[in-house]
Amino acid sequence: MDIPIEQLVIEKAKSLIEAMGYIQRFNERIVVVKVGGSFMDSESEFKKVLTDVVFMQAVGMRPIVVHGGGKAITDAMKKAGLQAQFVQGRRYTDERTLAIAEQVLCSDINGFIVDTIREMGGKAMALTSLTSTCLFAKKMYLHGDTGENIDIGQVGEVTCVNGELLQALTQADFIPVIAPIARDAAGEKLNVNADTAAGHVAAQTKAEKLVLVSDTHGIRAQKEDANSLMRSVTKSQIQKLIAEKQIGEGMLPKVESCIVALDAGVKKAHIIDGRFPHSLLLEIYSDQGVGTEILLG
Repeated sequence: MDIPIEQLVIEKAKSLIEAMGYIQRFNERIVVVKVGGSFMDSESEFKKVLTDVVFMQAVGMRPIVVHGGGKAITDAMKKAGLQAQFVQGRRYTDERTLAIAEQVLCSDINGFIVDTIREMGGKAMALTSLTSTCLFAKKMYLHGDTGENIDIGQVGEVTCVNGELLQALTQADFIPVIAPIARDAAGEKLNVNADTAAGHVAAQTKAEKLVLVSDTHGIRAQKEDANSLMRSVTKSQIQKLIAEKQIGEGMLPKVESCIVALDAGVKKAHIIDGRFPHSLLLEIYSDQGVGTEILLG
């Protein structure tokens, strides 16, 4: 049986009224959105997420976009005859790998995001190592079983974010689009984890929210059980899940990023699935979200 048009219109009106309170609450507030995962492989799915970002700006929020691109980097390396190497879940990055990562992240993906936002009527500003970066880092070393330092090449850990630049851009109605290639104190380029970068960006800008949009539904109480999705979780619960090894390598940088943001005063962090239509808007502007919200506690 077809649903009467009147009922559809009423339901749409109810959704708008529900969203109104959130729109008023988050007016002129910064929300950091990190995008990454397999949904970026589909131009149509990727554009749906970016449509949500432009909508957020249109109704008064101040979004900042941080993006990843690990799969695209691996694919580009294969085309160049290079084999990606990972150490403790981190990509080993030599000069050739960094050059490919910079091309993919700063030119291809960042350029696509900026162009798409502009096509949709938004104002976007690219912040990359090829333009004007806002990320600064120091060289990262991993630690072996006996405590020795493990060199993984030109990989960095974020030490500083130019929050004043980001604040100025958002106040001028620009959406900053940040690629995760940082510079160190000497001006050298370092590849940084995009999830981690997003957490530091949220922390430095005192964002209202941090939203990680990926290809996962959120945090599970049992990582192998798709039905154990946790709609809301606290920092202490996350630490317990990590100790119980229910949060694995893929999710670990995401939850650590959320904790960095929460510890700095960000009120909520979210992990949502970008493959679900308009998941970003539903998580922010509705009473019933679609992913996992993370709270300090």
